[in-house]
Amino acid sequence: MADYAKVIINGSPITKSNFKLHNINGRAILPNNSGKYHDRYALYEQEIALLARSQNPDIIFDESLIAILRVFYKSEKRHPDTINITKSIFDGIEKSGLIVNDAQITRIFTEEYYDNKNPRFELELFAESKYNFNFTITQKPIPSQPKLYSPIKKGLFNNNLENTSSKIDLTTTKSKKNTTKSQQTDNNKTIPLLKICTICKKNITSDDYVKADSGKTLICKKCFNKLF
Repeated sequence: MADYAKVIINGSPITKSNFKLHNINGRAILPNNSGKYHDRYALYEQEIALLARSQNPDIIFDESLIAILRVFYKSEKRHPDTINITKSIFDGIEKSGLIVNDAQITRIFTEEYYDNKNPRFELELFAESKYNFNFTITQKPIPSQPKLYSPIKKGLFNNNLENTSSKIDLTTTKSKKNTTKSQQTDNNKTIPLLKICTICKKNITSDDYVKADSGKTLICKKCFNKLF
């Protein structure tokens, strides 16, 4: 029985943490032939599955595992969150048949690096029955330059809360959110916003459609059936 495997997948790693698409039964799915940008998530999993199996043709782990994941990004400034990248990777590893279920990964250590000429990830799997995993954290004799991060999103309130002119009227904010769902007319009547299918670009006249990306992507039933 094998107790070790290594997988190397070249190319910039991607994450699907912010993409959600469900079928009419509420099951999460990944389209791969819609011709749209979100096909890349499923295609990336397939690439991982094929290469992981070709690199380890005779290995099937059925016990708990220790994983060491090293992710090499092309750019230090723009890349996915490393904390989210593991989901896409291990979904592809599971599809390869190298492991039975990604729940087998009981310990994982992830490291982030940068290689603008050869972005990739390297994954090592160790059978927990044969290997121990230990690590230590030590204080540097000479501190290095800190790597600082800026907030991604600005807060709702300014830092100076004492300045009343900088405060946000929550009632007004809530009202604006509600008005974005419909268009107001002079007679206080509402006209629903048109729903457009992302694939065929036609109006969706019924309530039978699929939402993705937190409602930003809409797919009509006809196009959805063609995808799957």
